[in-house]
Amino acid sequence: MADGATAVVWDQALLEYDMGDHPLDPVRVELTMALARELGVLDRPGVRMIVPSPADEAALTRVHRADYLDAVRRAPLDPFFSGWGLNTPDNPVFEGMHEASARICGATLAAAEAVWSGDVTRAVNVAGGLHHAMAARAAGFCVYNDPAVAIARLLDKGAERVAYLDVDVHHGDGVQTAFWDDPRVLTISLHETPLALFPWASGFPEEVGGKGAEGTAVNIALPPGTDDAGWQRAFDAVVPSVLRAFGPQLLFSQCGADAHRLDPLADLRLSVDGQRAAYIKMRALADELCEGRWVATGGGGYALVEVVPRAWTHLLAVATGDPLDPHTPTPQSWRDLAADRCPGTEVPDDLTDGVTVPSTRWEPGADPVDKAILATRTAVFPLHGLDPHDPRD
Repeated sequence: MADGATAVVWDQALLEYDMGDHPLDPVRVELTMALARELGVLDRPGVRMIVPSPADEAALTRVHRADYLDAVRRAPLDPFFSGWGLNTPDNPVFEGMHEASARICGATLAAAEAVWSGDVTRAVNVAGGLHHAMAARAAGFCVYNDPAVAIARLLDKGAERVAYLDVDVHHGDGVQTAFWDDPRVLTISLHETPLALFPWASGFPEEVGGKGAEGTAVNIALPPGTDDAGWQRAFDAVVPSVLRAFGPQLLFSQCGADAHRLDPLADLRLSVDGQRAAYIKMRALADELCEGRWVATGGGGYALVEVVPRAWTHLLAVATGDPLDPHTPTPQSWRDLAADRCPGTEVPDDLTDGVTVPSTRWEPGADPVDKAILATRTAVFPLHGLDPHDPRD
């Protein structure tokens, strides 16, 4: 393994996954890469830039049905197209949709293959993380499911235990569904409760995996309003214990930034500082359990200037070396670019929300967050030989 090396997968063509006047605006990815570049993150020693190719039919059909791929190709040619979850407000069709979606998958495939082959220790594709797409249906702004496509490739290459950790504010339903019956893949999702938020019908703690794979789906459904303290407590009370029990060979993270308090589509209350703390924990867990092997993608996040570029620049910094000082100023040239791309939006001056991220140990209690934690631990911990009521587990 190339000790300490990190692949960053990038091509301007990844910005072509563009649904038009839509919350999932590719400007958030453009501004992320521009900020990371101007802060020198992409020029650190050991960083390898990879230009991806689109995923081919064989890779895509490991997860998606061939007739669905045909529908994705046909949909932009017919203004009255319907079905397959396409041509809806959430998933409008656009020219070149198949090619753009396949390129996102190809970028995440390239990240996963670079890590699994030992060429690098870690890899990041901030344009990826389209975790809602199903085998034959677009959903939640996602046409093809690049995390699932990449994990399927890892399994085909001989991986026996892959852990998927999703911190997007929405449940990672597409990835959970893809590997529901596969004991080789552990899916963990921390998200706002589906009683209050899309995808509405999945992401509850009692969802623990299919027959023969019980315990390999883990869902932490947090109440609206959960802040940094509650979110970090939930992460610490569930994620490390389950990961250690599972013993993954590689950690795959979906790092949606929409749990932030400024996100317009959800109701959690994290700060950029809290998101940075989560990335540091992910890398530490990969170092402890997976010989450092860590693949990270972006995901949701709809505060296009105020949050996403700062959060994912922290992600890129953690993956490529030392975390950035939260008080690092944003360069004036980047602020000018952001103001030009998104006129009228307040552009942040630095990489912090001015929050000191608290650390509190979980104990069973009446707080809604602690009840949510206990529900998850009660459902899953015994399946891993852990005591759901013992905070030491």
